[in-house]
Amino acid sequence: MPRIISPSRRKLLTHTLVGAGAMSLLPFPSLAGSQKATTIPPKLPTGDIHDFDFFVGNWTSVNRRLKKRWVGSTDWDVFPNTIRCESRMGGVVNIDEVVFPTKGWSGMTIRTFNTEKRQWSLYWVNSRTGELFPPVVGGFTGDSGEFYGDDTDEGRAIKVVFRWKRLGPDTAHWEQAFSLDGKQWETNWMAEHTRVKG
Repeated sequence: MPRIISPSRRKLLTHTLVGAGAMSLLPFPSLAGSQKATTIPPKLPTGDIHDFDFFVGNWTSVNRRLKKRWVGSTDWDVFPNTIRCESRMGGVVNIDEVVFPTKGWSGMTIRTFNTEKRQWSLYWVNSRTGELFPPVVGGFTGDSGEFYGDDTDEGRAIKVVFRWKRLGPDTAHWEQAFSLDGKQWETNWMAEHTRVKG
């Protein structure tokens, strides 16, 4: 879902937050908060066309985003959003629109499933720039998904990872981390999603 980059290159991705601990320049912490190091796998994860079926519907989210990246900060901006997610073309396309009512802008995630490679590509666009950002690519294993890509932040080439965790039918977690070397990661955005019933 979203990722915020620099003023000239912002990307957001909307999703989920589990735990509110201080996570900054660490070996990429797991969704459970451990300090286990993560490196980009030599072969990107694969998945299934139904990986994002669970997210179809309406959601509310609590976001936690670092106010400053790359400085070891533990100062988080906390804000809400709403999400409407839909599946298209028999599941090959999954889209969601995210509205950030306290921020004054919105965004959309477009997910496309490559049936030959069995991988998802996740693209983000926001209402401030209208720019479609480079994708992160991967898939789910069980209830956990990992998606990797390249981008820039403050003029520097970076690696990006999105991590998803399905937490039953009505809750989910998403987080984003950046790295300069593909080894040390800073988790800079997390979101906790709760399904809207009815």
